[in-house]
Amino acid sequence: MSDAAPWLTVIGLGEDGLSGLSAAARAALDAADLLVGARRLLQMVPEGAADRIVWAGLDGTLDAISAARGRRVVVLASGNPMWFGVGSTLARTLDPREISVYPAPSAFSLACSRMGWAMQDAVEVSAHAFPLESIGRHLFPGARLVVLSRDGDTPAGLAAYLSERGFGPSRLTVFEAMGGARERRVEGSAAGWPHPAVDALNTVAIEVAADADARIYGLAPGLPDEAFLHDGMLTKREVRAVTLAALSPRPGETLWDVGAGNGSISIEWLRLNPSGRAVAIERDRDRAQVLRINALRLGAPTVEIVEGLAPEALDDIAGEPDAIFIGGGLTSGDTLAACWERLAAGGRMVVNVVALESAALLFEFQKRNGGTLTQLAIARNAPVGAMTKFEPMAPVIQYAGVKA
Repeated sequence: MSDAAPWLTVIGLGEDGLSGLSAAARAALDAADLLVGARRLLQMVPEGAADRIVWAGLDGTLDAISAARGRRVVVLASGNPMWFGVGSTLARTLDPREISVYPAPSAFSLACSRMGWAMQDAVEVSAHAFPLESIGRHLFPGARLVVLSRDGDTPAGLAAYLSERGFGPSRLTVFEAMGGARERRVEGSAAGWPHPAVDALNTVAIEVAADADARIYGLAPGLPDEAFLHDGMLTKREVRAVTLAALSPRPGETLWDVGAGNGSISIEWLRLNPSGRAVAIERDRDRAQVLRINALRLGAPTVEIVEGLAPEALDDIAGEPDAIFIGGGLTSGDTLAACWERLAAGGRMVVNVVALESAALLFEFQKRNGGTLTQLAIARNAPVGAMTKFEPMAPVIQYAGVKA
């Protein structure tokens, strides 16, 4: 058997068990030398000649699967293994040409079918893979969300989060054990959700509706300043929009936000780039705590916070970032040099400063490493007696460069 020949089969099982399998999937299952899966899924398959491994954590089980190369191995999964499932994990670990996949209908497709929703018009969210607060970036009146639950408490948690954010009128429909004999449907509004606990195997369809006073934020860069809890040390909306444009978020990329303050750049990076990663480096513990709160409120709960002072704190972070933002005041060329050294080839670095001394550091850095310097001068309207004037904010000097 060549290294690229399929020896591993991933079979998706629905609540209807073996009766829902295609002939090809059933043939692969019957021919297996080794079955791997959660105990619930293995119990659907009658005992036979195949050895069995109960899924027990990612690392150890993946090692056991790899060690069985050359045998006919079948991994059992729930629903569609390539939708937030083990199939995609295996395909990242092994050569995809070694794997055959037989998917069952996903919870997403089943929920959309039962709701009468076109799948392309709905948004899929996994509260199993990510914190449930990840739905925050999708909260717009009229939006249709399908949430893959972590457990039986997830619907109540979603209802509480929606109510707290001003989306109490949203309608939740919970489907338990879809596709099987135990299937059940319960529903209600987020405000006053009447079902505190449901079956652990459930999927939630949400029809988003807002209270009159709900704060609804778009996905374009530059959220209103009042969207964030802050102590005044905040990259202002207009400057933030320009900064995010210069950082140019791309799917799956990693940002280091050095001197993150209350987290506006990290949070907006993740709102624009939910498959990406943001590491916020902040030395002030109180600001780091406010950053955590902002991240939960604004749908970016995966932001990683490192409490410490750059450049020393960078030693605790593994890998090379694709983009770096330096804010919060720049007092040393050491931070610039350390960040530039850690930046991945082709990565972008953006630095905002106000003080002339910091601008001098940027000017020398730009001469050595290339890039551009831009002055951002913003003025907002403000009252002056009975009249109105433009009141300028402190000009910001912005460096933007790409590492060759």
